[in-house]
Amino acid sequence: MIRGMSLAEVGELPAVTDLVTAGRAFGLGRTKAYELARAGEFPCPVIRAGATWLVPTPGLLAALGLPVLANLGDREER
Repeated sequence: MIRGMSLAEVGELPAVTDLVTAGRAFGLGRTKAYELARAGEFPCPVIRAGATWLVPTPGLLAALGLPVLANLGDREER
């Protein structure tokens, strides 16, 4: 069973995340996330950079029905 992500975990994601992490937000396992991305059916926009798949967090948040700007608010620099 795949452990999904909490709202707090999703809210802490950087501007771009990896496909496996984005898949976890949807409750998808690694294999299914890559399968959907290759088929162009991942639930939010993905970027292919060579062999790497990247997921912009604003698109992920929108697909989850969460406010996009909530993640980009006045957070301290880390």
